[in-house]
Amino acid sequence: MVDTDRITGAAREIGGKIQGAVGDLTGSHRDSAEGRFREAQGAAENAYGQAKDTVRQVADRAQDYAGHAADQAQDYAEDAYERGSHYLRRGTRQVSHQVAEYPVASLVIAGLVGFGLGLLVNANRD
Repeated sequence: MVDTDRITGAAREIGGKIQGAVGDLTGSHRDSAEGRFREAQGAAENAYGQAKDTVRQVADRAQDYAGHAADQAQDYAEDAYERGSHYLRRGTRQVSHQVAEYPVASLVIAGLVGFGLGLLVNANRD
């Protein structure tokens, strides 16, 4: 989208060139000077409009990049959640299988883990 300052600046610049050329042809120093002044004003206004367009384009690109980065982060989070869920289910199945195959060993291990945790909790209270 072209900024309106660019359009009006270009029009003023062309008008100033025409006025300056007419002043040069007719020998009117006043018209020539006014034309050059309008041409300079138009060029400045056009440059200002170009700068605004550039800033707008950079902001749009930054917004697009931020949106893309957020989408990628969401994709990574969903992937990590799915993988974590898969590993949890697989681990649960394996533990269930081991407990079913070796019930006595599983009780002994669970008891030792509970005893160790009890020691850790009591050690922190002292």
